[in-house]
Amino acid sequence: MVSANFPISNTGRTHSYFPQPHKESRDDAAENVSPGRVNRFPSARQVEDGTAFHEFIGTSSALRSLLAEVEQVAPTDSTVLVLGETGTGKELIARAIHNLSKRRGRPLVKLNCAAIPFDLLESELFGHEKGAFTGAMAQKVGRFEMADTGTVFLDEIGDLPLLLQPKLLRVLQEQEFERLGSGRTHKINVRVVAATHRDLAQMVTRNEFRSDLYYRLNVFPVSVPPLRERREDIRQLVLHFAEVFARRMGKQIDEIPETTMNALLAYSWPGNVRELRNLIERAVILSDDGALSNPLPPSPTRTFPQLPQKEHCVITKQL
Repeated sequence: MVSANFPISNTGRTHSYFPQPHKESRDDAAENVSPGRVNRFPSARQVEDGTAFHEFIGTSSALRSLLAEVEQVAPTDSTVLVLGETGTGKELIARAIHNLSKRRGRPLVKLNCAAIPFDLLESELFGHEKGAFTGAMAQKVGRFEMADTGTVFLDEIGDLPLLLQPKLLRVLQEQEFERLGSGRTHKINVRVVAATHRDLAQMVTRNEFRSDLYYRLNVFPVSVPPLRERREDIRQLVLHFAEVFARRMGKQIDEIPETTMNALLAYSWPGNVRELRNLIERAVILSDDGALSNPLPPSPTRTFPQLPQKEHCVITKQL
């Protein structure tokens, strides 16, 4: 059982899962980072004492094991495939790998393969020359070229169309590509970190993903555990997000009632940390008395249809 009330001031925080808001800088623009997200390059001391993982909260064995794998692979230039459900923090893992690598002072360029229409995705990845296609009014530098000497993070790699997969394989193997509309080969030096919530091995068996690309991406797979497998961290995450949103909204949240915390600990969290974060934000909005309200919907109660009076009497007589 948890204690009756949880003071917000005692978060027991180890690392913060989400960075604090900041003023947008040129580094953010170069890395295609939305405002409110910080990419801090760690010093040698930060790498040694573990504070380079400032974007994570928790002390569970599952989280510690995950971060140990990140520390192991980050100093290399090997390709990393980050696997995990939606909302588990795969992008944070990619950022930690970059920040702990020798490329940490170089660009970190991100692209969500599921968010770009197919007819624009090749141009986004590799760039194009002026006049390469209708609407190409100027030369465009692609994400791989932008990331030269740094890291490319390809999110939702399972949504990459089959027609583009051979070109990505060539970049991984040869570190070279051509822009659309150009015969000139560009040599680059990039590290690739990819992520997906899909089962790529199953996609390979269904001929939905190239096996050679899968094996090239799967050099060092890292599996991010869902929140239900690191329940020890839920309390710290709740306290942290309650504190963050209360400060942001100018509200006073003094405690989290036992009933609320127990409900949050027992919930299955299908949306993982992203869902928890959003629900705590909702709870802070709804809280007016200094106690965090329970943001979870009430559990549905099972109801049974009533028997007509005639049938009810017959059954009662039989009993």
